[in-house]
Amino acid sequence: MTDGSVPDEPLAGSGPDRRTSDGRPGPGRRRARTGGRRRWLAAGGVAALATVLGLSLALRSGAAPACAAPSVGLAAPAGAGSVAMAAGQPLAAPPTGGTVHRGKATFYDSKGAGGNCSYPSAPADRLYVALGPGEYSAGAACGGYLDVTGPRGTVRVLIMDQCPECAPGHVDLSREAFARIADPVQGIVGVSYRAAVDPPLSGPLTFRIKEGASQYWFAVLVAEHGNPLRAVEVRQGSGAWRTAARQDFNYWLIDSGAGPGPYAVRVTDVYGHRVTATGITMSPGRVQRSTVKMYGGSAPAARSAPSGRPPSPRPSVTPSRTAASPSAVAAATAPTPPELAAAPAPAASAEPLAGRPVDCASRS
Repeated sequence: MTDGSVPDEPLAGSGPDRRTSDGRPGPGRRRARTGGRRRWLAAGGVAALATVLGLSLALRSGAAPACAAPSVGLAAPAGAGSVAMAAGQPLAAPPTGGTVHRGKATFYDSKGAGGNCSYPSAPADRLYVALGPGEYSAGAACGGYLDVTGPRGTVRVLIMDQCPECAPGHVDLSREAFARIADPVQGIVGVSYRAAVDPPLSGPLTFRIKEGASQYWFAVLVAEHGNPLRAVEVRQGSGAWRTAARQDFNYWLIDSGAGPGPYAVRVTDVYGHRVTATGITMSPGRVQRSTVKMYGGSAPAARSAPSGRPPSPRPSVTPSRTAASPSAVAAATAPTPPELAAAPAPAASAEPLAGRPVDCASRS
């Protein structure tokens, strides 16, 4: 040491012992005691064994650890008026029924594309929404509608895209839809939203056979169904119905094919509406418009196609349930729920956003 301080004496057993010529410890040094360490190790082993035995007994008795607690989902739609808080409660299915959810909204631009739901294009009114992976639910939400309420009012939007970075409760609206409920300068606003059950339909069911499909590999996109779909089944002639598997890009597949066609396609939504369309042909890449609606009865006779475009085939259909004909599609006008009238913006709104709208990345 060069600063004049006295070096600390090392603890017993922490440095080399100074020994006499006969090998015994020198004066002032003692051997480190080991009995205490042995007792500590023994006590620790007993405690660990008790912990393992306790956990085994808990598991045998059916107790579940905290990490195994079931998540809150939407397997069974709640009654009208119930509120589901998005924060901390991951959703495992698309919004359905009358459950009201609270969260936040941002906006983005699909640039005219039909999003992860594989629609040929965005809707003509450009009122659409992208949901996070939980609520998008591997494509199960595609084709449904949400009524989203913000500071300025309510807008009805088509679910057509997935927002990979969105947590449950975060809805990413089109720019046009966001402007209906809030000032775009805000960028992020608190909202409530719920599923639109049996919304008015703009037309009959449409079917699009995917490019590359053949009698050996079948894939169809169903659109204009209003509510999320539960099942699509296909058969050729008088054969047995075959269940198609939904893909996260919203096509329904039969890997082994369904034959050369034409086909009957039976469509069922999450609320039990079911219709059957016949005469669907193996015409990859073409939208085939039927003459039946998912609910509300048969559609009126199809109008002639605009000049310059070939007419789409008009398959015959057989509806399995009927109801009164719905009115034309219109934006929802429900008043702002009282719970949102003075609700503060979510924590995300505390970010420096003034004067700078948030435009999430395009998902084409």
